[in-house]
Amino acid sequence: MRLNLVPREREYFRLFSEMAGNLQRAGELLVELMDNYGDGKTRSRAILEHEHVGDKIVHDIVKRLNRTFVTPLDREDIYNLAATMDDVLDNIEATADCLMLYRVTEVRPAARDLAVVIAKATVVLRQAIDNLESRTNLGEDCVEVNRLENDGDRLFRDATAELFDGDMTCADIIKWKDIYGLLESAIDRCEDVANIVESIVLKNT
Repeated sequence: MRLNLVPREREYFRLFSEMAGNLQRAGELLVELMDNYGDGKTRSRAILEHEHVGDKIVHDIVKRLNRTFVTPLDREDIYNLAATMDDVLDNIEATADCLMLYRVTEVRPAARDLAVVIAKATVVLRQAIDNLESRTNLGEDCVEVNRLENDGDRLFRDATAELFDGDMTCADIIKWKDIYGLLESAIDRCEDVANIVESIVLKNT
């Protein structure tokens, strides 16, 4: 009996695209949260829901890996790509949670700027993931994510230095260093996703 492995193989790419779309929406919600902070709790809960969706997709991918003999990419690459996208989502959710937990009353402009970098990176990552099966324009997408990560590094350094320029209390400095750190970590993980995509292309061309 002939086994049809193609649909099963393509299911990974569908799940990756689903995860990238979910991640992109979480990035958009993070910017919306900072732009409309008066309704922050609602958007924070929405981001948490997307984080739960991301966890479920990772779980589905791991289950599929455990029962699939033939995979379209290296098993390690499949797992790392899913897990690292989930890391980005976890950091986005942790940022929103910290804003609520620390009872931040007003979002600092630098935090919004970092959130915008994350949102832009998730758009590019979604495009790259959607084109992963066809290997279309992936090099350009990876370069763009790397450029955005460099922008994020600069914004993070400037934002951190700014915390010590004024009359901010020690407690507020600690709060914002935590929040900035989570935002930077999300951006760094976006670059990690791009690097995994780039590695997949090198292995499969």
